[in-house]
Amino acid sequence: MLTPIRKGSLVETAIESLRQTIENGDWQVGARLPVEADLSDALGVSRNTIREAVRVLVHVGMLETRQGDGTYVRASRDAGETLRRIARSRLAEQIEVRIMLETEAARLAARRRSDADLKAMTSALDDRAASGDQVLERIRHDERFHHALVRASHNAALIELYDYFSNAVSQTIERTEMDSDLPEPSQEDHELLLAAVRRGDSEKAESLSRSLLTPSLNVLAGEH
Repeated sequence: MLTPIRKGSLVETAIESLRQTIENGDWQVGARLPVEADLSDALGVSRNTIREAVRVLVHVGMLETRQGDGTYVRASRDAGETLRRIARSRLAEQIEVRIMLETEAARLAARRRSDADLKAMTSALDDRAASGDQVLERIRHDERFHHALVRASHNAALIELYDYFSNAVSQTIERTEMDSDLPEPSQEDHELLLAAVRRGDSEKAESLSRSLLTPSLNVLAGEH
């Protein structure tokens, strides 16, 4: 439960205390928070500090303030903190998640892609090929291709999830492109995947998507 706050950044510490209480399950989703005065007494800080901490957690989506009714728990996780935790996870774990998301996206894209989707993916791969030895340019166009592939799945939830995970996706692309110890997916590998999507071969698209990152994952697995 809540513990009094010691010296330091009072608002930041209050935010963390409230967040931890929610994440630990002491306050479930839908639960009404204690009134401002009780929170102030429990944490040993002013009501203004509590008010600001609540405002921040409302902004990130964890809390919801209902006029004249109080403050309620809206979500058990802070999206921003979740992203920071993902960024701190091991590269192998990030690649595993990429494989999960992208293989399903490739399978769906082969069934649902539109002419506009194919044009976007083709443009990204053409630019990737034209970037040559310009690594940062190649990385940027590689990201464009994978985002276009996921959008071609026409699954709104998958697209949102992939966008949410996009910072970790960028990190894995940079590492596989710049780390000489990790196998780099070739231009041909990407072109074969696009060809499978273009001809509507969902099983082949799924398999080729998985094969892009599996060699790097195998190398990383050998490190442990």
